[in-house]
Amino acid sequence: MGGGLFNFLLVWMLVLALLCYCHKIGQLVDKGTTRLFAIIPVICIFLLLPLDISIFTLRALSSFFLSWLASFKLLLFALDQGPLSPRPPLSLPLFIALACLPITIRHNPPPNFQELVTVNGNQDLEKLVNGEDNDTPSQELPKKGLISTPLKYFIKFLLLVSFGYLYTKEEYIHSKIILLVYVIHIYIGLELILAMVGTVARAFLRVELEPQFDEPYLASSLQDFWGKRWNLMVTSVLRPAVFNPVKSIFSRFMTKKWTPLPAAMASFLVSGIMHELIFYHIGRRKPTWEVTGFFLLHGVCLTIEIVIKRELNCSWGLPRVVAAPLVVGFVVATAMWLFMPTVVRCKIDVEARMEIIAFINSVKGVYIYLKKVL
Repeated sequence: MGGGLFNFLLVWMLVLALLCYCHKIGQLVDKGTTRLFAIIPVICIFLLLPLDISIFTLRALSSFFLSWLASFKLLLFALDQGPLSPRPPLSLPLFIALACLPITIRHNPPPNFQELVTVNGNQDLEKLVNGEDNDTPSQELPKKGLISTPLKYFIKFLLLVSFGYLYTKEEYIHSKIILLVYVIHIYIGLELILAMVGTVARAFLRVELEPQFDEPYLASSLQDFWGKRWNLMVTSVLRPAVFNPVKSIFSRFMTKKWTPLPAAMASFLVSGIMHELIFYHIGRRKPTWEVTGFFLLHGVCLTIEIVIKRELNCSWGLPRVVAAPLVVGFVVATAMWLFMPTVVRCKIDVEARMEIIAFINSVKGVYIYLKKVL
């Protein structure tokens, strides 16, 4: 464990040094080819660094933070785009935080941003691809939930603890139920970790940050799920890095109305490939491309959903109480079919289960010790 922590600290010391270099490059070199060639070696290093971390959780998080988010943000930065290229330029601490952490600074939306978008014949299809349908309000609309945010996180934390108890009784539970629990475990664990990172970053940077999840279990469509509720940091990076360039390329071969469709498929393809890389970092196993198949399947289904709405001029949807279980059921079922086999093959489920059980045992130990002392 000690050696693993030491390697982790070395990796992130190198990350900080490289990000300082990139920040200086941004000051000295204009956007374009020269800056891109200066930053590409850093991106290549970020793609490999997680392999030097031996602790499971730290390796998984570093892979997501560095190989995916930081690499794409730096690629956009080389072209003077994305969250690292605002005006005025970012200070060094803020540049480093935004580059390597899954956070987005919240900016005030324009006055008309909160208006709902109606699906009609004159609507730009890109708004549909980006999830701006009228099934749900825009993410920027203020919401007043029945449960406060801290209480939601506490409930989800209790669910994780209860999963730990289920894992100790795994031999008595059907394997499909355990697999379903793993799916929920991945979502809750990822949301809690990103929320904790955001809380720490907010405290140190003194800025208001965007939430990274928006109750995806309430999604009323696949557009709503992927565009406005699930892992929004990734969505905000893929749009300028993949969606917009591909849309621009295809505008030369087809009408503007349909160019967002191949752009959306390209975004799902890149997302699948990056997930394969993360799983390779975690499990050190060659990809079988099932995860990429999962994302391509959802890209195809989302495209079909968009075309149907566009062609039928749909300005309505199923009630959320009906649509949400259908959407979440489809996501969970396809995840168990195509996504979870890779999780099991890389033994991510075993590592996560061991960490949850170890946490429960440590809490029990502290409780017994305090009981004896007091």
